[in-house]
Amino acid sequence: MPLHSSTNASSPSPYLSTDAAMLALMKRPLPHDHFPQHPSEPEMVYQILSEELLLDGNSKQNLATFCQTWESPQVHRLMDLAIDKNLIDKDEYPQTAEIERRCVNLLADLWNAPGEAIGCSTIGSSEASMLGGMAAKWRWRARQQAAGRPTDRPNMVCGSVQICWKKFARYWDIELREIEMTANGLCISPEEVLEQVDENTIFVVPTMGVTYHGLYEDVKAISEALDDLQARTGLDVPLHVDAASGGFLAPFTSPDREPWDFRLKRVKSINASGHKFGMAPLGVGWVLFREPEDLPEELIFHVSYLGGDMPTFQINFSRPAGQVISQYYDFVRFGRDGYAAVHGSSHEIAQYCAAALNEIDEFTIIHNGNPAHGIPAVVWTLGSDAEQGFTLYDLADRLRMRGWQVPAYPFTGELANRAYQRILVKRDFTREMADLLLADIRKAVAHLRNHPVVIREPATARGTYNHL
Repeated sequence: MPLHSSTNASSPSPYLSTDAAMLALMKRPLPHDHFPQHPSEPEMVYQILSEELLLDGNSKQNLATFCQTWESPQVHRLMDLAIDKNLIDKDEYPQTAEIERRCVNLLADLWNAPGEAIGCSTIGSSEASMLGGMAAKWRWRARQQAAGRPTDRPNMVCGSVQICWKKFARYWDIELREIEMTANGLCISPEEVLEQVDENTIFVVPTMGVTYHGLYEDVKAISEALDDLQARTGLDVPLHVDAASGGFLAPFTSPDREPWDFRLKRVKSINASGHKFGMAPLGVGWVLFREPEDLPEELIFHVSYLGGDMPTFQINFSRPAGQVISQYYDFVRFGRDGYAAVHGSSHEIAQYCAAALNEIDEFTIIHNGNPAHGIPAVVWTLGSDAEQGFTLYDLADRLRMRGWQVPAYPFTGELANRAYQRILVKRDFTREMADLLLADIRKAVAHLRNHPVVIREPATARGTYNHL
């Protein structure tokens, strides 16, 4: 009996081929700025591209991204089944449309919608945010017109938000009243909100999981403050909850927390990202409305396409279907108990990391991953009394040498000149990986202590990380 089996002779490595065309392809760069004239051998092109992609960072060590970096084999198979399906073609793919409808129903139940579920999938939570914002602007404009008031100066009020809201405000001509952070307030307060709202405010946007520090804003307190404002002045300002992260965390990991969803009557819409803590593949988000009347009919298009009527409220008209199908698979596969177990584990590992990082003299923990307060993330800064022989940007650079992507960045407002650092703990970040990361952080800090950086730079000079 042979000790070693032979390789499959029918599948040789392309690098062993003596075919003239393949050898020529190996010896020249791939086309960079001119469309190629002739075809190339597919396996060889695949091999070259696959190795070029090794220059990207390892997604498993990307602790900056909120997006999922692991999918089950079943999800990969479902994605293959749907690779040629356009989600928008509901007449051609009615069962896929039915699966999207089921997802909306399940989310309406999860977020406690009071009646008929209305909403849709999107490419991500950014598109979902913009759709929620469009609906709010249209509702506000209708109220203004009915009251005979001008409609040319709409505004929105929010805290330190993800870039998508700044895009929305610019694209849809909205004044963005962003309440920036202070040393005593990382999240917006009801008092600050009341100082900013007026009759031109289309909505207030509290965030369940602020991207900078991971904390949940107090939606209930803001809602109650706006209730009191309406009782005193008649001014009715709705809420849209940006639950890009928290929408798939809070219902499972802190179900007894104060209401933040449609249980509050002032909450008219919610957006969430399925490909973040919803655990779906990249490319799916969700927007839901409290009741059908909260989505203005004039924003819904009824398109006659491929023999059927297709109501649509999405910016894109061609959409991959696999992510939505996979999202439904995740809902059925995990259920409430499964999501609670997976995310609960992430919170536990985050708190384990926070406790270990808190033992490093230079570090001050801002958020330790406690599920009652925010998402499974750890955020820290250098203590004010630390011997600053290095910055968190230096630490981030040092960790990148080991493959870890741990962003350093400034906050906003009064904290814009101070650096902070953050790790996101997601489904595939295990205790073993946590221990490896912590060991590398300790080694990096020890190295930087022994090799202090002479040139100092303000936080804003190097804070180029975007919270996407």
